[in-house]
Amino acid sequence: MLMVLLAGCKVNYSFTGASISPDIKTVSIAYFPNYAPLAQPTLSQVFTESLKDYFLSQTSLKLTDKYGDIEFSGEIIDYKTEPMAVTQDETAAVNRLTITVKVKYRNSKDEGQNFEKTFSKNETYDSSRNLNEVEPELIPQIVDQIVQDIFNASLGNW
Repeated sequence: MLMVLLAGCKVNYSFTGASISPDIKTVSIAYFPNYAPLAQPTLSQVFTESLKDYFLSQTSLKLTDKYGDIEFSGEIIDYKTEPMAVTQDETAAVNRLTITVKVKYRNSKDEGQNFEKTFSKNETYDSSRNLNEVEPELIPQIVDQIVQDIFNASLGNW
């Protein structure tokens, strides 16, 4: 009898820490428009594609345009740079680039998992460097951190 009970149980394990119900087969990720006052032109595309790539590489879910078992939508709501450390002559020694994204997550199989959250990450850079110079380096780093946070919040049960 114990063997029959154990054979009927299905547990999903993942090396990513994801906890995905066997009922969930598809994911849809909408385009994340950039509504930040200081807009970086390629940020929406970079963020949306990074989110798709992460879910496809870390799960066995199939990407669908609409009506996935789990769905992500939202927008980039802030993109800013600000001084962090001030030197003796009152100039910034270090600046911080911050990206903030508002995310809506819908799980059609378990509506109790649905959420609407804001995710924000930042990286610092030396103020002797121009923002245009550091963006190609910092944007992917920040986007990767936000994408991991979204993944953990939605499927990692964190």
